[in-house]
Parts: sequence; C-alpha cells; structure tokens
Amino acid sequence: MLFKSVVALAAAASAAFGLPTAPPPPAGGVDANATAPPPEYVAMSDFDFQSLNLALNQEWIELDLFHYGLARFSPEEFEAQGIDAEQQHLIEFMANQEVGHSTLLSNILQGRGAKQCKYRYNFETVQEFVQFCAILTRFGESGVYGFLSHLDSRPAATLLLQSITTEARQQMIFRQFAGAFPMPVWFETGISQAMAWTLLSPYLIECPAENPRIEWPIFPTLNIQNNPNLTADGFQSAVSTNRTAFVTPNTTELYFEYDAPGKNVSYNNSYTTVVGANVTSEVPTHCVYINQLNATSVPYNATGNNTGSCIVPGGVVFGDDGIVNGTMFVGLFQNPPFVTPYNLSKLNDFIVAGPAVFVAG
Repeated sequence: MLFKSVVALAAAASAAFGLPTAPPPPAGGVDANATAPPPEYVAMSDFDFQSLNLALNQEWIELDLFHYGLARFSPEEFEAQGIDAEQQHLIEFMANQEVGHSTLLSNILQGRGAKQCKYRYNFETVQEFVQFCAILTRFGESGVYGFLSHLDSRPAATLLLQSITTEARQQMIFRQFAGAFPMPVWFETGISQAMAWTLLSPYLIECPAENPRIEWPIFPTLNIQNNPNLTADGFQSAVSTNRTAFVTPNTTELYFEYDAPGKNVSYNNSYTTVVGANVTSEVPTHCVYINQLNATSVPYNATGNNTGSCIVPGGVVFGDDGIVNGTMFVGLFQNPPFVTPYNLSKLNDFIVAGPAVFVAG
C-alpha cells in the first residue's frame, strides 16, 4: 500500500509539470522496487561465509598461478606455443583481474576471509600450464554457479555474479591458448562447493594460521587413467578451431582409479577425505557425468580394488547439443538420485570419489 502511495504521489507531481511518467513496474521481484532497503554487501549466514570464502581461496590461487606461469616460462617458450607478447600481456591482465576479485570477496567477508596460501603446480611446459589454467578456471567458475542462487545474501550474489562472468571468459581464453574449440557447449555447468573444494584442495600446501577453516568436505581423489589431453597433439594457440571431440559417446570407455577415504590431505595435511553420508561401501555403483544442464548416470564396472570403468554416455541437452563435450566433470557414486542444476548438491551424500575434470572435447 505504501509503495502504491509513493508511486501515485510521484505520478501526480510529474503530471503537475506536464511530464510523461513511467508506469509502475511489474508485480513481484525481490528488493526491486522503490521501497527496498539499501543493499548490504555482506555474508548473511554461515552458508554464505563458507561459500564466499571458498570462492576467495579460488581467486587467490588464480592470481598466483597466472603470475607464476609468466615468471616460470620465457617469452620465447610462450611464442613457441603461438602465444605472442600481446597474448602474454593478456595473461598478466587476467592476473590483475584476480586482484579485483580477491579484493571484492575480502571486502564482502569484512576482512575475515582467507589470505593467500602457497601452492603446488604439476606442469612442466607452457602447453601444460595452459591446460592447467583451463581446468582450474573451469572448476572455479562451475563451483560458483553451483551455489550462487542459494546464497542468503542476494546483494553479495550480485557482485559475485559480476566477477564470475569474467572468469568464464578466462576459461574460454585458456582453451583458445591450448588450441581447443573455445566453447563447445550451449550451457555452463554448476557443481557443489564440496566438489569444487575436492578439486582445489590438492594444490594448497601451506596457508596462514589465521585462515578460516573451509568446512566443506573433501572426497577421495579420482583419477581418469585415459583422460584426453589438450597438449597431446601439440595444438597451437588459435581463436577457434574445427576439431572433433576427443571421445565417442556410447563407445569410449573411461578407466578410473581412486583413493580410499580417510586420507589426510591439503595444506598442512589438516583435512581428511570422506565419502557421502549415504555411502555404505567403497565400491561405486555408478559414474555420473556432470555437464551443461545434465547429470547423467551410467553403471560402474569394478575391475579391481579401487579401479573400474564406465562408458561415456550419449544424449543431448537440446537439438544436437551433445551432453559430453568441453571441460566437464565425472565422479563415482553409490546409487545416486536424480538431480537437476538447482539441486545438484544432493549428489554430495552419494559420492564415493571425485569428481575429476574430464577433458571431453
């Protein structure tokens, strides 16, 4: 009623001056009208704090990684990959973007978030550096998509959205630097905070004592023994290419090995890996391939202790947009439920190992 009165008074005032006035906005929406309180860009729950602090840890490693790669390899080594001086400057600019992203999240967390850590990287060449950047930015981007719409703080979600859209561009650029087709999907996928932390945690080796503990679980490590490799064929940097996918749906079989739970991992070995709350055996029943709008389950074939395989599934999202493509995710599960993008975190309770990043195309 108050809102209608304000609109009526404003319309009357404009009419008195002979000005055409805008009609009232459509009904509905959250904090979208003239009577909404000023936004507070802060965490409003422990869920918010833990989600945003995880995202801050992701931004810190990206800032370090981009600088590290530029220092580790010579300009000539980059140029041999087709990454010239101007493109090397783009990597430096992306590092500067991470300064902004980490400052933004630190401010939202009011100085109580993580500080930068020391990191472990497993690449030896420019090609491997570029592929690692494509993988890291993929699970960083997808990790935010998974929780963004669940934050209690809608103002903080708005700022984080404006940050993560930049990271989406970074992920595409690193695929271009690797000579891969830059965006072979119609939709970008989201994963849960626990999945993102499982993927990030191996690269943190030492963190400041005051860093808040990350309260999301870490699941056992999953390795894809025959994971396709962006560096295998020596592709040169390219704006776009017309290469086929690395796998054939319904035909290619992926082979896995995975750790048992209970292993001390991440910085200072201060975390312990666990399985999902509904898991009763270390033997999975299914692989779940997570990409675009789909979480596709296929039967798991055990081949030994903590080893097995799964067929890569077929299927499409819409039209001829295949589910399996790009830099995607696969994990091992025990009797996983049906999920959709908004409730994908329900899968956490059924994880045996993973996820791993699957370089499908």
